[in-house]
This record gives sequence, structure tokens and C-alpha cells, in this order.
Amino acid sequence: MFDLDLLHISIADQALYGFRAGQLLLRLPVSTALNGAGERNGSGCTPRGLHQVRAKIGAGLPLGAVLRGRRWTGEIWSPALHEQFPRRDWILTRILWLSGLEPGRNRSGQVDSFRRYIYLHGTPDSEPMGVPLSHGCVRLRNADMLALFDRVAPHCPVRIDEAPCPQWAGADLR
Repeated sequence: MFDLDLLHISIADQALYGFRAGQLLLRLPVSTALNGAGERNGSGCTPRGLHQVRAKIGAGLPLGAVLRGRRWTGEIWSPALHEQFPRRDWILTRILWLSGLEPGRNRSGQVDSFRRYIYLHGTPDSEPMGVPLSHGCVRLRNADMLALFDRVAPHCPVRIDEAPCPQWAGADLR
């Protein structure tokens, strides 16, 4: 059941907020980019602005499924697998692939979030949340990613900004 109609990711809060009709229904800890906010290809930064969920990848996969190139490798993350591949940027469980909606800011050219492969995705539970450590994507705990995936429809708007989440209820974030 798709009950969220807007996601707001606050880089300041390192949190994802889920709204329905302007009412806050969900708050999840996240990890955005170690390099901070920015839109340029190759920057390793988390892009700001209004996006949409362009693709949902991984439905039906097990918790901790390892995804590479948006396909399941057949592996399930484990500490032993992590030790075997210590430098891998783990993309686990599910992917919500974002596409920018603001030409020149996060869409087209050198600032295209979709072509940069910017995702919301699961990460090993050993990775800290609430601390910016990603390579540009928005990381979530696997259980949180699994729960979020089923609550978000394709094309759901996703706003990413540096400000703390606005402290109002009922306001239109779009």
C-alpha cells in the first residue's frame, strides 16, 4: 500500500521524513554523502532539490540481498562477505533510483541525478546512520529500506536539502 506521497531528506538532520497529505508519518535515520551536498557528476556528493522515484528495484529479494549494477548478485551480505570485499560500496536489499526534476540543478548535463545513479538503498547494519558517509546516495538500514520500499509509489516526489526538516504540519513541501 503506497501511503507516502512525499519524502523529504534532510542532510542537516541525516533523516528521511515521509509525509502523506502534509502530515508527517515516518522518520528514519539515513547517511548521506561524506563529501556533503552537491550536484556535479563525479563529486561524490548528495544532490539537492526536487527529485522523483524513477525506478523501484529489488522487489521480492531477501533482506541483505547484494545488488551490483542494479541486479542481484545472488549474495546475501554477511560480515564474512564484507571482509572478503572490504572496499565495496554495499548496495543492499532494495533501490529507489532517483531522477532530478529541476533542469540545470539536478537534471541533464553534468548534474543529472539519474545518470549519476543516485539511490536510496540499504546498507550493512554495521554502518552508522546519522553520519554522512556515503558516496552520494542516501543509505538506510536494511529493515527501514524494506519497509519504505512498499510505502512509496513510482514517481513519488523526493526533496533533498541541507536544512533541518521544517517544523510544520499540514504544509505543502513541494
